[in-house]
Amino acid sequence: MAFPITRLRRLRYDKILRNMVSETHLSVNDLVYPLFVCPGEGVKKPISSMPGNYQMSIDVLVETCKLAVSKGVKSILLFGIPESKDEHGHVGCSHNGIVQQALRAIKTEIEDIQLIADVCNCEYTTHGHCGTIVDGDVDNDLTIETLAKQAVSLAEAGADVIAPSDMMDGRVGRIRTALDEAGYIKTPIMSYAAKYASGFYGPFREAAESAPQFGDRSTYQMNPANSDEALREVAADIEEGADIVMVKPALSYLDVIYRIKNEFKMPTAAYNVSGEFSMVKAAGEKNWIDEQRVMMEVLLSIKRAGADIIITYHALDAADILNNN
Repeated sequence: MAFPITRLRRLRYDKILRNMVSETHLSVNDLVYPLFVCPGEGVKKPISSMPGNYQMSIDVLVETCKLAVSKGVKSILLFGIPESKDEHGHVGCSHNGIVQQALRAIKTEIEDIQLIADVCNCEYTTHGHCGTIVDGDVDNDLTIETLAKQAVSLAEAGADVIAPSDMMDGRVGRIRTALDEAGYIKTPIMSYAAKYASGFYGPFREAAESAPQFGDRSTYQMNPANSDEALREVAADIEEGADIVMVKPALSYLDVIYRIKNEFKMPTAAYNVSGEFSMVKAAGEKNWIDEQRVMMEVLLSIKRAGADIIITYHALDAADILNNN
């Protein structure tokens, strides 16, 4: 029917009715909070490009996790800054690795929490790339062996979910086999299935001290121009045993999130990455935008595009708003 019989504004005048007919709902249950753990005690080192985020020693990390859980954010994604690095990232496989220690400490202190362990080598290699370098580039097949060992070590330490972020071919299948052989058949894999070679990762590289020392990651992370390729990447990861698939970054790739969710009907995560976070924070600090309103609009857009899970540095601020509403 046409105007004036049809007036779409009729459903907008009343707040209660607006909420009733809302097509998309954001909840604290959708949110994952990424945190950075480092050696030491009593350490809470600000990350200059990510206001409100810190490199934290394990004791501080545990208290931050307690705060998150108290706000209803019960899922944490952990990244580690080790005391030392090596050429292959083997330090990330150690029983006493920084993330492994953190996992055990958190599990001892907090019951109602889900711990997701990022699996990659960039934080643990001296060169900052995501695997073993051969002839100037990351060797795919050597790297996935290290990743499989790292995944098992993290599962042994208490990781509830394993999240490989390296973008090596075949790594999901190799990790699934390794986990199953070690007895962790119930541990799900959340694969960074469509991870782009993006300019939005800059602040994260400060946070995780993982900037590559030469070249870039374009030989293993995806070309931002491609979305059909993302479907192929996701299909391969699902076939290899991924339980959840992820798109990273989120805000500039809403079309990819939408396509993946519609194509595969799989649990789908999206990473609202550091650069996306920092832009909102910077503009908010200058009063160029209403920071809280824009933050919630960004998160809602990611959910609307099809994400079931949103990894975001806004998690605690968003939880405060959601809980109050």
